[in-house]
Amino acid sequence: TGDVLDIGYADGKNYAINFPLNDGMDDEAYESVFKPVLSKVMEHFAPGAIVLQCGADSLSGDRLGCFNLSVKGHADCVAFMRSYNIPMLVLGGGGYTLRNVPRCWTYETAVVVGEGVKDDLPFNDYYDYFGPDYSLHLPVSNMENLNSKEYLNRTKTQLIEILREVEPVPGTQIQTGQVESQLNPRGFGMEVDEPSKDEGGNAKSDNPDERSDDRMDGRKEHSAELLS
Repeated sequence: TGDVLDIGYADGKNYAINFPLNDGMDDEAYESVFKPVLSKVMEHFAPGAIVLQCGADSLSGDRLGCFNLSVKGHADCVAFMRSYNIPMLVLGGGGYTLRNVPRCWTYETAVVVGEGVKDDLPFNDYYDYFGPDYSLHLPVSNMENLNSKEYLNRTKTQLIEILREVEPVPGTQIQTGQVESQLNPRGFGMEVDEPSKDEGGNAKSDNPDERSDDRMDGRKEHSAELLS
């Protein structure tokens, strides 16, 4: 989501990447931009972990989405990120055609754990939802892909140029507390949000496990309340 020029602000400039896409995006076209752009993201940021949200509303036939991805094409992106072999938290997301969301996330769970899964669905309490073919994978529609190769290549090049403005991560481990830079950002002076008395706060003690008896609601701390 977002415009290609939505790249962050102030200290966060160039740390947001947006690739706006038109209706009808298919597997081949999506792969042609996903892999090069995410490769550059991984190269520049060298993250220690990935949070990957796998919204299923980009699948063909979604009631709200307007893309034309297959379950396998969608999961190929998960497999690509998994190939970096760093810790990865995989989340769900959107998806508004009931029978297709579990298909997608079942297959992608298999991809994440590195196990094969049969295309024929086993009989279960919800078997009738997946007719008439009762299979894991579905054919995509014949909708037109409104993303031209010229548009995709131009936008991809623009995003890669944006990433060039980000200071690349060195090969050595980064230590905090050094001279401020994009790799060693300054600390943020954060105010501690202390609970008020009517919320159970205790302004008379530094012990976070001790509740004040001086509460506006009149409640008292039970002697065993905070024991574990």
